[in-house]
Amino acid sequence: MAAHFDRRLRKAAVTTTVAAVAVAALSASQAPDVTADGNGRQTTADNVPTSDTPPAESATGNSPYYTDLPPLNSPSPAPTTGTPTSPGSPEAGIPATVLDAYKKAEAELRRAKPGCNLPWQLLAAIGKVESGQARGGRVDAGGTTIGRIIGPQLDGNGFALIKDTDNGVYDGNSRYDNAVGPMQFIPSTWAWAGRDGNGDGKEDPNNVYDAALAAGHYLCRYDWNLSDQADLDRAILSYNNSQDYLNTVLSWLEHYRRGTHEIPDGTGSLPVGRSDDTDAGASPPRGRTGPGSTPPEAPGATPGPGKSPSKPPTSGEPTNPGGPSTTPPKDPEPPTSTPTPVPTPTDTVHHLENAGTTGLTATAGDTFAKKISARAETKAGDAVGKVRIRFTVLGDTDAAFTGGDKFAAVTTDASGTAEAPALVAGEQTGEFTVRATVIGRTLPGLDYKATVTERVADTLTRTTETELTCTPGGEFADPVAVKATLKGAVADKVAVTATLIKSDADPTENDKGPYFKDADGTAVRTLTGRKTDAKGVLELPKLYADDAEGTYILRLTTPGGGTLDVTLTVKAAGTTPEPSTDPSEAPSTGPSETPTAEPSTEPEA
Repeated sequence: MAAHFDRRLRKAAVTTTVAAVAVAALSASQAPDVTADGNGRQTTADNVPTSDTPPAESATGNSPYYTDLPPLNSPSPAPTTGTPTSPGSPEAGIPATVLDAYKKAEAELRRAKPGCNLPWQLLAAIGKVESGQARGGRVDAGGTTIGRIIGPQLDGNGFALIKDTDNGVYDGNSRYDNAVGPMQFIPSTWAWAGRDGNGDGKEDPNNVYDAALAAGHYLCRYDWNLSDQADLDRAILSYNNSQDYLNTVLSWLEHYRRGTHEIPDGTGSLPVGRSDDTDAGASPPRGRTGPGSTPPEAPGATPGPGKSPSKPPTSGEPTNPGGPSTTPPKDPEPPTSTPTPVPTPTDTVHHLENAGTTGLTATAGDTFAKKISARAETKAGDAVGKVRIRFTVLGDTDAAFTGGDKFAAVTTDASGTAEAPALVAGEQTGEFTVRATVIGRTLPGLDYKATVTERVADTLTRTTETELTCTPGGEFADPVAVKATLKGAVADKVAVTATLIKSDADPTENDKGPYFKDADGTAVRTLTGRKTDAKGVLELPKLYADDAEGTYILRLTTPGGGTLDVTLTVKAAGTTPEPSTDPSEAPSTGPSETPTAEPSTEPEA
């Protein structure tokens, strides 16, 4: 129905009546299941961008927003719960599920990016301005909006020109992008900023938990500290690039900081004013298109079945009802042709080239020394600037860009090059892929292979010099504790392998003597997966002894060449044990079979 309405409006003549119809359609554009017409709307002078964030890199594409201002005081006590509020009524709280989503997003950002200092009230302020708190909290039990909330198409007619980037998956529009969901993300931004806020394995811009968490991460990029007013202003302007938008969000932020309360889902007040109202101070007509409703006819539109075409008389022409026309027919106006859009820089990109990134290897926990960079080029190999490149970390890895994000969107410079943020290795070792793609195009991606290697240590030393002894069948009183270093510096989180070996000449695992115990109490003589702590220290589990007396070797090794042999002695009390060796390789340690001459008792001559 909405698409049909769009076609009808495009056929309409450019008259005052048509403009009114377009405004009515726009005002309904954020109602559930409605996509607004993108024509016949004008932005106000207050929507002139005031920051360096281009529309295609903002969260919303600088889409229209609601301009309602908060009341002077927060309602206290809360209004009667369960009483729906009507459009235009004073602010009466935040719907329960929506409020929960904001608070959960704040808690997650406090953990993931504590330096950002994101308050949930900022998410509430943006959610109010973007969608009226998900249209008054019209969400299901999981936080997904009941019907999609879709802004006007960004076709360059009074708005930014952002061609389709999602094949209409999110916004139902395969020609241009529209802002989507309770936080009004455009699909190209959602592609890298989207998050799974409710743990269902999906990143859905129509889910208030996902959208709120994505908005939090979006506002916390660039290491902004939102407790600083300058950074707060930058973050809000990057969401929607308008000084009036900034002022409106800040007013709601202050309102919610003074206090608010929870109300039932679906009972929140609906917003009225929109930033794209054509008449200053006029509220656009409320309405929606959909099953069971009929949009107003536009002048010049083809009449429906059973309707007669009508034409208002032209000033100065006599009317002749029922009689023949006395006015000579006019030549039909030629159809208005749609001008061919000027190609954007993104349209001219033919492929991506590696801009010199090689040797992507880092030790676990370290930052990769080199940054990934890609160059956008035309078919002829010319550089293309002002193109957005998305870098995505793929594969089974915990590596991420600075700040913990798996995605990063960067605009190419005049040389056509985009450099991704620094890549930080996780603790998981192995190879993974970073893929660069052109946002807004379906060109093949450019892959970069990266490798995370184990942490290493070149030296292991015992933390004490205590002799490690035990009686047969007993247990060693002191555990083995070692410290790992690399070039003299503490080596933390280094894996240490401990093996009770047969001898220096035979480093295979011994089948007798001291042993560790696993969780089931079974004897084990090799331990793996143990790592040093932040001080480079590792304390091994308790050691036990079987009935075999002797001297044994516990060998500890680390990646990087660190090796240490620890001597373990098993002996009965008051005896000196014999060293444990392989009898097939070592000389006998028993008593000599050659008789020893008795000392002479004769006196010397």
